[in-house]
Formats: sequence, C-alpha cells, structure tokens
Amino acid sequence: MAKRLGLYIHIPFCKSKCAYCDFYSLAGRQEMTDRYVRALLAHMGETAPQARDYRVDSVYFGGGTPLMLGERDLRRLLEQVGKLFRVERDAEITVEVNPDSVDLKTLKRLRRAGVDRLSVGMQSAVDSELAAVGRPHSFAQTQQAVEWARRAKFRNVSLDLIYGLPGQTPESWRRTLEAAVALEPEHISGYGLKVEPGTPLWSRVEQGETLPDDDAQADAYLAMVDFLAERGYEQYEISNFARQGYVSRHNLKYWLMRPYLGFGPGAHSDFGQRRFSFLRDLDGYIAGVETGGPLLDEDQEIPHSERASEYLMLRLRTTRGIEEWEYRREYYMDFEPLLPLLTEYERQGWVRRVEERWAFTPEGFLRSNQLIGQLLERQERSTLPSTLRYLKTREQT
Repeated sequence: MAKRLGLYIHIPFCKSKCAYCDFYSLAGRQEMTDRYVRALLAHMGETAPQARDYRVDSVYFGGGTPLMLGERDLRRLLEQVGKLFRVERDAEITVEVNPDSVDLKTLKRLRRAGVDRLSVGMQSAVDSELAAVGRPHSFAQTQQAVEWARRAKFRNVSLDLIYGLPGQTPESWRRTLEAAVALEPEHISGYGLKVEPGTPLWSRVEQGETLPDDDAQADAYLAMVDFLAERGYEQYEISNFARQGYVSRHNLKYWLMRPYLGFGPGAHSDFGQRRFSFLRDLDGYIAGVETGGPLLDEDQEIPHSERASEYLMLRLRTTRGIEEWEYRREYYMDFEPLLPLLTEYERQGWVRRVEERWAFTPEGFLRSNQLIGQLLERQERSTLPSTLRYLKTREQT
C-alpha cells in the first residue's frame, strides 16, 4: 500500500492582523505576492523528488488569508502540486477563507480547479465580539460566504469558532453555536482564546482588560461538546467535530503522526523521521529559495524513543486515544507503568476505556496538558522491560 502524504502551503498575507493572532502573517505586503509565488513553486519543485514514493491525499492552503494571494495564483499553485506530486483523485484539498475575502465567482473558479473543502473563519455570530478582536468581517458576511460556497458546489464546509472572546457570555456563545449549526456545515472547529505574548490582545490584558476566565472557558467548551453531539457532530479531536464522513484528513495528519510537508515561512513538516520548520520571515524565506541560502528555523531528527512520547501527547488529543499493543508494537515500550494512572483517570471520569483503547472524556480534555504530563513523567521514569523482553517473559510463564 502506497504511503500517504499531506501538503501544507502557507500564505502569509492578510488584510489586517487580528488582536489575538500569533501565526506568521503580514498585513500590507501584497507587493511581494509575485515573488512569493515563484519561490513557492521553486521550493516545491526542489522538494518533490524526495516524496516520489508517496501519494498526496490532502493539500491545505492556510494563512494568513490565502485569497489575499488571489484565486488565480492559488489555482496556479494547485496545478503545480498536481504536476510535481502524485495526488490522489479523491484528495482533500482545503482553502482557508475569511468571510470578507470571498465572492461567488472566485469560489466557482476554485471549485473547478479541484478545491473541495473550505475552512471559513466565522469565529463568532456576534459582531461586537468580532470587532473586539479585530476580525474584519461581520456575521452576515459569514452567512453570505456559506451561501456562495453552496452555490459554487462545495459539499464540505468547515467553520472555525472561538470561545473566551472579550465580552462573550454563556448566552452569546450559545447564540454562536446555534448560528453555526444553522448554516449546516459538515465540520466545526472550536478553539479557546489564547492570549499570546506580543499580540495586541496581550498588551490590552496587561493594561487591565478582563476576559472570560479559565472556568468560563471550561464551561463554554463542555457546552460546545454537548451541543454539537446532540446535533450530529461527532468529536474526533479535542477541538474538532464532524458529521459522519467529514473528518479532516489534514487535521488528523498532525495527531496521528502521519507525514506531511509544509511550504512557506513558518511552515512545519514531519517527514523522513525529521521535524523541521522554515524561517518565520517572508523576505528571508524568498531569499533562501532564490539564492540557495538558509531556510530552516528548526530541524530535528526524532529518535524512536521520542516518537513514543509523541504518541502519548498527540494521540491523546484524539477521541481514538491510545492502545496498549499499538504502543508496545510500534515503540517497544512497556504499557504497564501507565496503567495505574489511566485507571485512576478512569475512576475520576477523565478517561474512558473502550475495549483496549483509552481516550480522554471532555472533562479529561480540559485537563489534558496536566494528565499527559503525568503520563510522560511516568514513562520517562519507567525502567520496566521493553516490549521484546516483555514478550519473552510471557513466553516463559
């Protein structure tokens, strides 16, 4: 069976920066788009031979605001992906869009070019909440964008939502959830607002602005999980929910530790037993491609033992969770040291066990950083036999 690969293409251009955003994106640099597209095309051309043994089953254009590049250049990039890589006929091809960045004509052209999934940055149904974090659109524009997407024959639409926004209340969050579901998306992502250092929102909080606290965010999260489950959206990852058949392949690449290649400044990759990322610098990235100069920001070969830790950290973000013999077979690690903790988590209602799999409950997801940290500490302290020695012991008893 051919190995599967995901591609991520970062488009760092934005109309304006949102108050909470710490992704690598830039406002007011549209004069660089032509050089940037040429750099992306060249970089993909240099990299593609390394992926000749893979079949691409997902392509994701993220940002920034990809349509700031223009749909013509997006189609050009997608066409080149099809020439350079072995793209499967049913590959999931996603473009992130802001509601104010689309129109019907553009969406029809993207759909004809092969884009089959849109990720729409709705964030809230309350215009005052959108304005409070500098979102450049209204909820009415979200409604219009989804309507245009359907008219353009998109059958896979995802909405991004944020809880914990300035001024948000349980009632307004419920209103956002109701409004999102009324648009009948196939997929919904719901994220808690994080105040990142260096962002305008960080400065506002330092100056005394108050936001919904951790307890309020926890209540909003649990309310979202229950609300979406009642309406047919199955949770498959801590922040992601889908109708049957619409789980995002792109999302699962990260959490199931499947290979992916990223292109563009700040883009990350997990490929060839290495994790690496590129410079968070548009000019530096372009110059590096054009001149053969340095491109990498980080580059690390991941030893097998560290992959075992990643298995715990990443798989436990999913509702699929972890499984004893999967862990033993793939990483030659003994599961026994983890069992007392998992059993205690189950008693507390933080973990559920279905047959041989262990996965967090919604209450467990709220504590996942702490609980995963405890499991990793227990794993590191463990001196019990590896799987091979464990199997030998079993054969002798």
